[in-house]
Amino acid sequence: QVHLVESGGGLVQPGGSLRLSCAASGFDFSSSGMDWYRQAPGKEREFVAHITNEGHTNHADFAKGRFTIYRDNAKEMLYLQLNMVKPEDTAVYYCNTAYFGRMYWGQGTQVTVSS
Repeated sequence: QVHLVESGGGLVQPGGSLRLSCAASGFDFSSSGMDWYRQAPGKEREFVAHITNEGHTNHADFAKGRFTIYRDNAKEMLYLQLNMVKPEDTAVYYCNTAYFGRMYWGQGTQVTVSS
């Protein structure tokens, strides 16, 4: 059974940094592309970044230059490094994968950017 568990969220000041983690299990992680999404209060869930099984990445425009997605296949871990965060980055962040045609989501981790 596919299982994704995010962690690492919290309260961070504007301009600060945070690293989000996603522990994956129950599927062939090293062969799977992975994504980060986020959902702010009152807004739709939006794409943040994607990483292929080989480590090629794609980031949303708002994330370019500030966020970095990366993975450790040996540990079956997905990460999102958040730098230079802004109040508008406040959201619940989710990791995601599509496996055999079905989308799987974790429970999310809350990131709050505030002074």
